[in-house]
Order: sequence, then structure tokens, then C-alpha cells
Amino acid sequence: MFTPKYPTPDTPPAPAPTAPSAGAPVPVAQAPAPLAQVSNRPTVQLTPGSTVALAVAGGGVVLVVGAVLVSLLLAVAITGMSVAVCAVVLRSILNQERKH
Repeated sequence: MFTPKYPTPDTPPAPAPTAPSAGAPVPVAQAPAPLAQVSNRPTVQLTPGSTVALAVAGGGVVLVVGAVLVSLLLAVAITGMSVAVCAVVLRSILNQERKH
């Protein structure tokens, strides 16, 4: 079940014919070339409707990912600003305590 299925190995090309000697007969028949293997996987055919649906789905994914990233950036910015405001308030409170 989980054993890999390897494709059949390609066969090396036939060696190039050498120049026949003066008395040797010339071979006429060549070995047939191996046929290309036909894949039994189904092919994907894109119709105009499926192309539009794919483009719309891709655009939707881009918009959702962009919205998530912008909201995360906004959350970090708001957190940073609140920490800065807290630091300023604490600093002013501590400075007032020293003066009294």
C-alpha cells in the first residue's frame, strides 16, 4: 500500500552505426524506437468559466490574507502606542512624587 511506484527506466539509445567495411553487408532494418508511455492520469481542462472562478478565488485569498496581515500590523501598532502612553504616564507620576 505504501510502497513507492517507480516508472520503468528509460532505455539507452541504440549505438550509432559504424561505417561498414568493403565486403560487409549493409543492415537495412533498424530497431524500433521505444514508444512513449501513456499516462493514465486525467488531464485538467480549463474552461472559461473555471478560469474566471479560479481568478476570483485567487483574488479572494489575496484579499483575506492581506486583511489579516494589515490587522496584525495594526494590533502591533496599537499595542506599541499604548505601552508608550503608559510609560509617559508612569514617568510623570514618578516625577511628581519626587517633587513633593
